[in-house]
Amino acid sequence: MTTLILFRHGRTAANASGLLAGWTPGVGLDETGREQVAAAAARLSAVPLAAVVSSPLQRCQESAHTVVAGRDGVEVQIDDRLGECRYGDWTGQPLKTLAKDPMWKVVQQHPSAAVFPGPEGEGLATTSARALAAVRDWNARLGPDATWLACSHGDVIKAVLADALGMHLDMFQRLMVEPASVSVIVYTLTRPYVLRSNDVGGDLSGLIPPKRGRRRRRRAVADGAVGGGGSYHASA
Repeated sequence: MTTLILFRHGRTAANASGLLAGWTPGVGLDETGREQVAAAAARLSAVPLAAVVSSPLQRCQESAHTVVAGRDGVEVQIDDRLGECRYGDWTGQPLKTLAKDPMWKVVQQHPSAAVFPGPEGEGLATTSARALAAVRDWNARLGPDATWLACSHGDVIKAVLADALGMHLDMFQRLMVEPASVSVIVYTLTRPYVLRSNDVGGDLSGLIPPKRGRRRRRRAVADGAVGGGGSYHASA
């Protein structure tokens, strides 16, 4: 199985002031955001990572570099497909202003149909498709025993989680993904399993793979555990 850790960037001044940053260049972490990311990196420090892949935007790159600090042989790799949704003419505007736009109701109630205005605007369905393509490509590249981290943005992570949960994109607004939160998906041959969603302070030691014995190996549990089960790890 492949384990994907979805990590949202830390808070920015745009987040704090209610602006939709989108692809605006030069939007980095604020002091609170740097503290959030440092705390998350400390929680992740014992988890072995085969790769750390980031959105090209500054706030994600800063967050991802904090995660890899002190890790030998792990460098931040960039994948544009993990970048923020292209909000077009909405970019840089206050959310309280955008909430009055007729498109806002579409984004809230029927996001699969939402295409943001302007020549650079993108549809949320397109954002979802490119992000999922990136996840599947990296899963295949890294292999079934890998744990890797993708540093991205709220709507992108919500779209990936919705897919793993079997939710239509129109329901993805039911998910919350806060700054510097950790969400975890395990991909098996049968189905994905969502282990965590919007975790902003929990113990992440459970993501450390168990030691392998001579006659024991880690494998994915292909079927859902009746009664809930005790762990997503199994041995054979």
